[in-house]
Amino acid sequence: MSKISDPSLVETSPDPDADCKLCSDFFDLPEVRALTSNLNSEMIARRLKIPLLCPVFETACTRLVENDNFTFELDSEAVEKLPNLIHNRVQNIVPDPDASETNRNQYTKARNIGIVFSGGPAPGGHNVIAGIYDAATKANPNSKLYGFWMGPDGILENRHVLLNQEMIDDYRNLGGFAMIKTGRTKIDSAKKMEQARKTLKGLDLDALVIIGGDDSNTNAAFMAQELFYDGIQIIGVPKTIDGDVQVRDSKGEVLCAVSFGYYSAARAFAQEVSNLCTDCSSDQKYWHICKVMGRSASHLALEVALQTHANITLIGEDLADYTDHRRLEASRKSGGTDFTAYGMTLRHLSRIICDAIVQRAAVGKNFGVMVIPEGVLEFINEIQVFIIKLNTIIGEYNRTHDIDFHSTHPFLEQKREYLRRLAQGTRDSGGHSVWNNRDDELFNDLPDFFQEGLLMERDSHGNFQFSLVETDKVIMGLVRDYLDILKDKGVYKLGIERAYYERTLEAAGLSPDRFGPVLFRNYDSGSYLLVKENIISIKTLKQVLVKAGLATEDQPVPSAVEKIYAKSVPQFKIQTHFYGYDGRGSSPTVFDCTYTYNLGWTAFSLIANGATGQMAAIRNLEQPFSQWEPIGVPIAPLMHLEERNGRLVLVLEKSLVDLKSPAFQTLKAFREKWLAATPGPDDFRVPGPIRLSGDIDEDRPITLTLNRYGAMHQKRGTHG
Repeated sequence: MSKISDPSLVETSPDPDADCKLCSDFFDLPEVRALTSNLNSEMIARRLKIPLLCPVFETACTRLVENDNFTFELDSEAVEKLPNLIHNRVQNIVPDPDASETNRNQYTKARNIGIVFSGGPAPGGHNVIAGIYDAATKANPNSKLYGFWMGPDGILENRHVLLNQEMIDDYRNLGGFAMIKTGRTKIDSAKKMEQARKTLKGLDLDALVIIGGDDSNTNAAFMAQELFYDGIQIIGVPKTIDGDVQVRDSKGEVLCAVSFGYYSAARAFAQEVSNLCTDCSSDQKYWHICKVMGRSASHLALEVALQTHANITLIGEDLADYTDHRRLEASRKSGGTDFTAYGMTLRHLSRIICDAIVQRAAVGKNFGVMVIPEGVLEFINEIQVFIIKLNTIIGEYNRTHDIDFHSTHPFLEQKREYLRRLAQGTRDSGGHSVWNNRDDELFNDLPDFFQEGLLMERDSHGNFQFSLVETDKVIMGLVRDYLDILKDKGVYKLGIERAYYERTLEAAGLSPDRFGPVLFRNYDSGSYLLVKENIISIKTLKQVLVKAGLATEDQPVPSAVEKIYAKSVPQFKIQTHFYGYDGRGSSPTVFDCTYTYNLGWTAFSLIANGATGQMAAIRNLEQPFSQWEPIGVPIAPLMHLEERNGRLVLVLEKSLVDLKSPAFQTLKAFREKWLAATPGPDDFRVPGPIRLSGDIDEDRPITLTLNRYGAMHQKRGTHG
């Protein structure tokens, strides 16, 4: 029988979505359209801002003046392969207000210029294009700028777009390479070079500007040589967030202090790392392990450290420079030399990190932030040897077989078996091989995931892909294992704040001074109290109390004392983070916006004055903006032979962190302060967000500024 007999008493259920529905014209309201637009006030302001120009570009014409103050040591291979470029000189760009009619006509003639991005994105690339476009159309409004689509593939496939004012203005001061995209293809064969020649000549190009890193600028030099007699000029522009494209002459004089994009990426990473510093100071639960991009050099890690004052920062170049003097001395006493004492091992690195963690825990700080460069393992002795040997093995296999190594051996066990056979072949034949039995034994001691990483496919340049290896997992696995050992030994303890200890015992009616000397090894002096090393469990705690007459065998440990002991046992928890692609896509800083815009004008001046095989650069980036000097740097004299993918090839040398530089020396000097293994707050620094507003002279890499101040200080000291 129905409980409700009168249907009229039943309430009609309302449409549950009725109150949520909006009239369609709501979405047409100007306020709603503004809020849901892909534009915002910050982006609009960025697009409208025109960066400052170096004074030389304010004149109607410029000219090039060869500067013989810079010298280079020429590689014989470069002399042979790049004969038309090898004797290029550094070229200063200077104003030419009184240009002859011939020079003026040459400078202002209509040109067709191609531009291509090569390699990963870096903040500021769009401003290089904007600078070239503005300079070219100022010289002659009929000039045309062609952007090749998706990097060098666009050249090979003749995929291009004619850039116009609207496109340029849409991307001014914005991050990424979205205007024309990018790619990693190399034009490194006769067939590809011929395809490129056909495309460039088909568009009647006067010049091509290649924006890229060390490999891309190497490619620019070879293209300049190949197209020399075709009259097509090739100009390179230094780009990489890794900061490892830095140019010096043979005397160490700086021609290009840093590639563009480095500072913006570092600032983006620093902002995220700084947020973690704030977070870990708040809940005091985690060690945040922050891996930042930097495959072959640690420039980004260094800048992030200076920007944030992270508690621990590893610099790969510093690890490679390490010498274990105790082992060295021990071997000398026995009449030998222990060459493994030179350079850092994984085991020793884990010990150093553990020591820092233990020191902070002793003052109640079982948390912190550690910054490591993604390529840090390349600087570790045994790992470096493995990478070199495996690169050689894989490269040799690929050259001598119709199918590549990874296709033939898709599974880890197949790869290990191949290496095993190499080692066995060495032992059986009594000959020498790249891979020997000891290598095989050491390799098989590594965790499977790390073996997989070391054997993964190399990138298009034959480089080991550190960004795909869980570097943090390798290092922190060893750290965790050693911390467990230190915990069992009673060394790894969490310091107990004295006031907290006293309050806890007094609340339980116990005497702090009676229990303190029995429980703590530093009761007479420490503001943070450390439980004695022999107390490593409730059982050992009970034994100590019984021995001191503070408990009997049949009594439990007082709950307040047990609570204090439990607080002293550290729980090591980590959170891992990788910062790379997010920084590549960040908005450029005012420094990079200004730098890249002037690089664009520099590239055009080199083209307009007939240069080829040169890299557009700005000298004195560490100085006030008024002292910046646009120059052309010869690429060919910078090239040398280097092992790549198991072969020696001509490349630009990557620049590593200079351990003698004021920037690194500053980090070294402040390591203890920033570790903050003392009572009280940490010394974290907040770098602030990336904004386009601000003074260029106040917004530049800390590394550059410190190096400038260091040089000034040294000069003052030299002159008394």
